[in-house]
Amino acid sequence: MMYPYMTLGDGTEIVHSQILEEADHTKVIVHFERPTDNGFDSARCELPEYHWQCKEGYSDEEIAMFEQLLHSNAHLLFKYAANGGIQIA
Repeated sequence: MMYPYMTLGDGTEIVHSQILEEADHTKVIVHFERPTDNGFDSARCELPEYHWQCKEGYSDEEIAMFEQLLHSNAHLLFKYAANGGIQIA
């Protein structure tokens, strides 16, 4: 399941997975998606390794900005992933 995290000014939606268990570690997948005239730009990063699984349609500068955002928000993404997303009353 993917949970909404934030929407950027250019329309990029950021969503994240729940905590995923792998053999010897846990991870969270963060997905970035922006509508275009021909479909969507999309990028997907696996935390805590910051391993990019795909980067389609975004510039190198945008990916660098996303990575910076992930480094400063990783602790929150793991917290929200463990709690089933952001709980808004």
